[in-house]
Amino acid sequence: MQICSLDNLVMADQIAMKGKQFQPGVIWHQRNRMENLVALRQMLLDKTYRTSEYTTFTIFEPKEREIYRLPYYPDRILHHAVMNILEPIFVANFTADTYSCIKKRGIHAAAWALKKALRDEVNTTYCLKLDIRKFYPSVDHQVLKDLLRKKFKDDDLLQLLDEIIDSAPGLPIGNYLSQYLANFYLSYFDHWIKEVAGVRYYFRYADDIVILSGSKPELHGLLAMIREYLEMNLKLEIKGNYQVFPVDLRGIDFVGYVFRHTHTLLRKSIKKSFARKLKRGSNRQSIASYSGWCKHCNSRHLLKKLLDEQVFAA
Repeated sequence: MQICSLDNLVMADQIAMKGKQFQPGVIWHQRNRMENLVALRQMLLDKTYRTSEYTTFTIFEPKEREIYRLPYYPDRILHHAVMNILEPIFVANFTADTYSCIKKRGIHAAAWALKKALRDEVNTTYCLKLDIRKFYPSVDHQVLKDLLRKKFKDDDLLQLLDEIIDSAPGLPIGNYLSQYLANFYLSYFDHWIKEVAGVRYYFRYADDIVILSGSKPELHGLLAMIREYLEMNLKLEIKGNYQVFPVDLRGIDFVGYVFRHTHTLLRKSIKKSFARKLKRGSNRQSIASYSGWCKHCNSRHLLKKLLDEQVFAA
């Protein structure tokens, strides 16, 4: 198992440490770095590695979520070591319509792809927008393990992944590995959507899904098929706030923007947050971050208004 190689563990440690050099767990690990990595390697070879105890805390923005946190050593290093090897295999399994936590396929890549699709106005008149009810906590461990066994045949690897998966309910938000396992969990659904259901315009960012069509009845029929697939194959439920609507009447609220055929605007909550930060006198770096959001939509008048208000307030 390549994951166990000392070179891989050293690389994983270097990656996991970026930007975290002053955290207490990292400082402790650095005092005996090589001895710790050799010990971790031996745990993996002996199959004695067990996930450490989690600490949890709650965040309330952008919505309330329980976040799980593991010690830097050995767990966070191990998760990076696993992904050093498995990431290209996972990514090769994803469709081109999958975004979130994938290199070069983040928010702005998803926004660009959706804007490109909207050029075909005839076939993008209507939108089906949905997400999955409590997605991360609802991931079924046995279903996930079965899917992994379709992809991987290495018993030692599968045993290690089983240990990590069974360490918490669902997929714990905060684990580095969870975001990839979440995408993998839905990857066969993505293939079904494209290759069996024959959907042309489909976009998924984590569990936030947008499907476009020229026919409203077609989207309602597809919604019923999706509900059945998710319940039967993945034991997941569609959240009750799903919508089928004309794109230009309401706009598609997705990845921080609201899309129409003629233009794209910044999501209202992000505009408000930007205005609040400017009012508080945020630093240049914070303003640059929001300006980066604005570069990908029609926001010239918004930027002028907010920045002019800041000047007059000063």
